[in-house]
Amino acid sequence: MAFWNRVGKTFKRMLSRPGSVDLARYEALLPRIGELEPELRELSDARLTERAAAVRDADSVDDDLLVEICALGREAARRALGERAFDVQLLGTMGLLTGHVVQMATGEGKTLSGALAAAGYALQGKRVHVISVNDYLARRDAEWMRPVYDLLGVSVGWVEPSLSTDERRESYHREVCYGAVSEIGFDVLRDRLVTSVADLVQPEPDVAVVDEADSVLVDEARVPLVMAGSVDAGVADEEVAKIVRRLRVGLHYETDPDGRNAWLTTAGASVVEKALGGIDLYGESGADRLAAVNAALHAHALLTRDVDYLVRDGKVQLINASRGRVAELQRWPDGLQAAVEAKEQLPPSDHGEILDSITVQALIARYPQVAGMTGTAVAVAEQLREFYRLEVAVIPPNTPTVREDLPHRVFTTPTRKLRAIVEEIREVHETGRPILVGTQDVAESEELAEKLRKAGLSCVVLNARNDAEEAAVIAQAGAYGAITVSTQMAGRGTDIRLGGADGADAERVAELGGLHVIGTARYPSSRLDDQLRGRAGRQGDPGSSVFFASLGDELVLAHAPDVPEGIPADDETGEITDVAAHRQLNHAQRVAEGVDLEIHRNTWRYTRLIEHQRAELLRYRDEVLRGDTASALLKEEEPDRYGELAEKLEPETLERVCRQIVLFHLDQLWTDHLAFLTEVRETIHLRALAKEAPLDEFHRTAVPAFRRIRDDLRTRSAKTLLEAEITTGGLDLAKAGVRRPTSTWTYLVQDNPFDSDAEQALKKVRSMLRKKRA
Repeated sequence: MAFWNRVGKTFKRMLSRPGSVDLARYEALLPRIGELEPELRELSDARLTERAAAVRDADSVDDDLLVEICALGREAARRALGERAFDVQLLGTMGLLTGHVVQMATGEGKTLSGALAAAGYALQGKRVHVISVNDYLARRDAEWMRPVYDLLGVSVGWVEPSLSTDERRESYHREVCYGAVSEIGFDVLRDRLVTSVADLVQPEPDVAVVDEADSVLVDEARVPLVMAGSVDAGVADEEVAKIVRRLRVGLHYETDPDGRNAWLTTAGASVVEKALGGIDLYGESGADRLAAVNAALHAHALLTRDVDYLVRDGKVQLINASRGRVAELQRWPDGLQAAVEAKEQLPPSDHGEILDSITVQALIARYPQVAGMTGTAVAVAEQLREFYRLEVAVIPPNTPTVREDLPHRVFTTPTRKLRAIVEEIREVHETGRPILVGTQDVAESEELAEKLRKAGLSCVVLNARNDAEEAAVIAQAGAYGAITVSTQMAGRGTDIRLGGADGADAERVAELGGLHVIGTARYPSSRLDDQLRGRAGRQGDPGSSVFFASLGDELVLAHAPDVPEGIPADDETGEITDVAAHRQLNHAQRVAEGVDLEIHRNTWRYTRLIEHQRAELLRYRDEVLRGDTASALLKEEEPDRYGELAEKLEPETLERVCRQIVLFHLDQLWTDHLAFLTEVRETIHLRALAKEAPLDEFHRTAVPAFRRIRDDLRTRSAKTLLEAEITTGGLDLAKAGVRRPTSTWTYLVQDNPFDSDAEQALKKVRSMLRKKRA
């Protein structure tokens, strides 16, 4: 049997299939790691730390180093946490130390494996970022693992939104720093705006260890991190919002099947034009109002309160769909943000301009070495290979999984499905088994909770409204008789222990069958289904899972609405057992995954040129920031003015003034360039109508525009030096117009800029043509 297992592993390697990293090398080292245990247990804490320090002299990651790091890490964890790392956890650590994404099931101890790997990298003299999906996990894991790092002589910190600039800088200068991908990304963007080396927060990193790697590297990669700065007070078009509120789908406007676009019909355009005083929306004079109408229509037709956003504390707060949490300091681009605020009759927030952006791919590309860990990597192994050149190593569970995954139950309508879910919860609850229900969004979680209360069933709800309480809620989800209703479980990070947080009733709950997980619908990705299922049956615990679905679910309506007719269903319950229904659901999910992959690919294709231009600009900006490039430039452009100031000012003051001027204009020119590229992208689909490749056309337009930046920089900087009021105290920034944004936030930009068939643009154009003909 062992021979055939080796043969199978060899074939997998030859075929280079996802999840094909051979574990044989690491497995062979486990006995050597075990042999060191007695020796290391005899050491004092101080001697253990000294022995770890000896690793810092290592030149490369060979087998001896892997053995030493794992043995030291296992002993440090035993002393600091009372946890002796399992062999499978050490396999995960070795996989991470050799630059792979390791797949470890929920509850198998990824956090410790990641910490030991991060410490191992740090002991080799490398600066490590442990990147997670949210701020809560970053702080929790850093604090939880700190005693292990201390014993190994490795400093650790974390970043989160509440930290001051000095606190962030201090955390980043630790050997290991934990942070959410968005937080680290925004600090990178903020560092690109500083005007003094002393203001930089991040030193150059060496290694990224990515927790929940599929969520960070795949799900988050569809949405670029975009930083905007405050320009002036925003203005909401309340008149347009009122008009659009009266429009009806199918009559005045239509939407595409995947819910990404909405457009006016001829009748709708006529109604809007009349309400706005008889203007021609599609004429030159109506362009501004047309933009406002389109934004208002998008807000009205495509964005749903308590699904896409919350209204809390008098503000619109976006919900991150892949995390189920409020996206702090994030908003839509100005026109759409203002439209949603007008829709909800809220005061408009500040208007802003995009200062810079970065994709997850570009962020990760900053690290010379990358590794990751997650419970569901194989499903996205091809994407990890395509976009990040990472291979997946599948780590077996320490104890075989005995969870029972029941067949999906499919119903004709969401109403009948919901009725069946309530009945399922009632029946299981009567046995005393804890129940975890995974819902799609805030609205659904609250609707289900209300149905349960009416049925006399008490539950705890975890969603974006109360995500600060998630640790306590999830920790108790395994208690006897508990019913927990939650939105997206990916990245929650807290294990569900049978019997509750203290495990007091663990045996009692296990005898009843363990945690029962219910999915109220299939997710757009099979990975999310698997992540929900994985909450039950941790470390060999008993448990079960079942998914409910209907042919009227959003997944089906958006991605596979052409349901075959005549599928038989139970007259009383509406339940469908015919395999055709299951095929339809599977098809819808595959289409949704395909759409997301195409968005990911197009985001990457679109930003490759921009990232190249940005890298070139940043190299020049760094020269200006750290050297005398600015003063040399202005001395060459305006020698007389420069000479006049050089009698008048101290050399350091003159250098600072020149640097402020050049950096301001350089940053402003980049901002203008991004705005120009946004306009180009928004109209690029029209090129497709002339049989031109949109991406090629984008490049043809973007390249010459970028080349003009250097010349414009010299001209603008020289003009400011010539005209600005400069005294012995330096440059009066306000009078010179050299101003920085008073606040920053991030934009949510999630679209498919180069849809292969240009369908979105064609629909808009067809609508415009119909109006013109009428």
